[in-house]
Amino acid sequence: MSGYQLALQQLVDSALPTGAFAHSFGFETYIDRELVFDEGSFGFWLGAFVGQQLTYSDGLAVRLLYEGADLGELDSLLSASLLPRQVREASVKMGGRLLEIGAEVFPSPALELYRDLVATGRAAGHQPLAFAVVARSLGVPLQEALAAYLFATVTSLTQNAVRAIPLGQNAGQRVLRKAHDDVAAAIDAVAHLTADDLGAVSPGLEISQMRHERQRARMFMS
Repeated sequence: MSGYQLALQQLVDSALPTGAFAHSFGFETYIDRELVFDEGSFGFWLGAFVGQQLTYSDGLAVRLLYEGADLGELDSLLSASLLPRQVREASVKMGGRLLEIGAEVFPSPALELYRDLVATGRAAGHQPLAFAVVARSLGVPLQEALAAYLFATVTSLTQNAVRAIPLGQNAGQRVLRKAHDDVAAAIDAVAHLTADDLGAVSPGLEISQMRHERQRARMFMS
């Protein structure tokens, strides 16, 4: 077994207390509008989310960091590209928790550098970058890091959908199985993007995330 395997499993485990259970990243708006209401409609939304936000934002940011992009600059670009306030704040909140946890269980000079940038106001501390810093420090290859990060995000969203729609537990597992192809396609797409593609997310998805800020009743922070 590779030395990083168990550490990677811990890093992406749903029990890791980053606060992912409190975020829908916009699908709750679709529930409110009765556009997401069952297994099929949620699976369709999830595929779009993976193909857009997780590909052109989180996934590309992870790849760019692995390839040596300046951490502070990449953090600023990610802040600028995450237009919905709730999504930007969610990324920073979960990133902050990941930086805190990582410092205790997976410490490294690279992680301390990122924490120092955040502490001194030179970076916000976004979740995908915090994950990438830890994963790269552990020696996780890029492809495996991307697969783990993307599928962990898909799993968290599906667990939240099981509660919110609601879906049965078996339905949630069927959604996750179907999402395998979406995650694989996202990993392939990320490999062919350039830095100029960062943040090229569907306006419809971003609008739904912005509408959530003023939704009358909601379960999630985003």
